[in-house]
Amino acid sequence: MTTQPALFISHGAPDLALRDEPATRFLSELGGTLTRPDAIVIASAHDEAEGVVVRAPARFSTWHDFGNFDRRLFEMRYEPEGASVLADQAFRLLSEAGLQPSRSEAAQLDHGAWVPLSLLFPDADIPLVTVSIDPRRGPEWHEAVGRALAPLRERNVLVIGSGSISHNLREVFSGGREDRDWVDGFTTWLAERTEAGDRDALLAVMREGPEALRNHPTDEHLLPFFVALGAGGGAGRRLHHSYTYAVLAMDAYAFGEKVTADV
Repeated sequence: MTTQPALFISHGAPDLALRDEPATRFLSELGGTLTRPDAIVIASAHDEAEGVVVRAPARFSTWHDFGNFDRRLFEMRYEPEGASVLADQAFRLLSEAGLQPSRSEAAQLDHGAWVPLSLLFPDADIPLVTVSIDPRRGPEWHEAVGRALAPLRERNVLVIGSGSISHNLREVFSGGREDRDWVDGFTTWLAERTEAGDRDALLAVMREGPEALRNHPTDEHLLPFFVALGAGGGAGRRLHHSYTYAVLAMDAYAFGEKVTADV
């Protein structure tokens, strides 16, 4: 049985699915470097709940949870089957870890999930389970969610955290975007700490990371990183580093089994 890596992916804006840029090309190629998983568990920054909610409806429906983008995006559909047996397994593992999960049959799949998945596995033919994030809880709790899900990787299940390694939309829409040393410093620090396996520093990133609050005025887009960190167990490595909209870093990471890098 294949052991899958745990991945963290920066999903960017919804139009990542249409843009021709380094992150789009990277994600389109990444799926082909992986052994095909039997199923996927994804934690998206846009799937927020109180506690951790596990979802696997009969089939997911595409949620266009955005406005003011190219109309072609609203015509796109990404609607994989839900992996109900896997959802039961995930629920049991989270329960045994004392995380008190809940279940939902809601079918909406937000853009933080379907946009990157449509690039990784465009045929939407791999069964899916979603687990929510809780922005009221910190990195340690989300890492515990990932650790609880880690055994699934040994059953050829790909665990993905989908967020953004930097996420300051005010800076995106401001006029002065030429200077991004504040993003480079933060993302370099994260890459170095990740490759060193410095779990304590990573969990304290919002206190210790350089310019952390400027990169993440709120941390919901970084929380899926800790799900991937926990699921991968130990050191990871940066697979990709590029920018979209000048100051949104599109870094991707693998934890556990290595995959092809495109740094």
